[in-house]
Amino acid sequence: MIDFENNIEKLYSMMDKCSICPRKCAADRNSGQKGLCNTADKIFIASSNIHRGEEPPVSADNGSGAIFFSNCVLNCVFCQNYPISQLGNGKEVSVEGLVGIMLNLQSRAVHNINFVTPTHYSAQIVKSVHAARKKGLKLPILYNCSGYENIETLKLLEGTVDIYLPDVKYSDDETAFKYSGVKNYVEINQIALKEMKRQVGDLTVTADGAAQKGVIVRHLVLPGNIENTKKALEFIAKELSESTFVSLMSQYHTAHKSNNFKELSRSLTKEEYEEAVNYLELLNLENGWVQNL
Repeated sequence: MIDFENNIEKLYSMMDKCSICPRKCAADRNSGQKGLCNTADKIFIASSNIHRGEEPPVSADNGSGAIFFSNCVLNCVFCQNYPISQLGNGKEVSVEGLVGIMLNLQSRAVHNINFVTPTHYSAQIVKSVHAARKKGLKLPILYNCSGYENIETLKLLEGTVDIYLPDVKYSDDETAFKYSGVKNYVEINQIALKEMKRQVGDLTVTADGAAQKGVIVRHLVLPGNIENTKKALEFIAKELSESTFVSLMSQYHTAHKSNNFKELSRSLTKEEYEEAVNYLELLNLENGWVQNL
């Protein structure tokens, strides 16, 4: 049986010399010092609303209850949400306020509570979810993240998170450092996804097609980086399983600092995305979704 109060205590203690994310910057966030994520102990939220543009079982008929957190543990040069993730746009919300937001979204008949860019707020999220459960929250909790996660933090999320929606952004560390400014992304990401899969398994849905529990893996195809995509898909097929649900995204566009990199300063071509889709099929990754350019 999971001791959630103990998990909450451990997560908050990890913020004393912060090791919540793999960067382990050791900031004393509980005393108000900001970590490399540009966040201390307060919760900042950019928006909360019904989101109908997620993967089909996430949005389903009524939409997902998306809560977008400010700041991020990565520094992706192509981030399309950079005003939130890099510039920190958002308003301070208390744990009690976050509980109220979740219950309000539930009253609007959404299918899940979708925490977007949640990693650096893991402690506050677990605390608020279990407070909300006591007040009647019944929806699945979805952890919508970059996939760059500390395994110890993930273990303390077990039983709180029902659906993991992580990225596999990169399949080599040089590319990860070049575009997102972090080291050892590949090993950390792969260990994290295996832990997520251990906790919740493959995706299961309700009778009306809404996600109930499991893992959905996202990969954004980057222009000029098709080999990165192929190796990422190989990891999913061979190390997770061919039954894993994959969302292969074509929605790349230049944003933030991407124009500083020649290969990223253009749109993804139809040929590049088709090559990625063909490789997905070659690996027998039949569960999931592809997009139109």
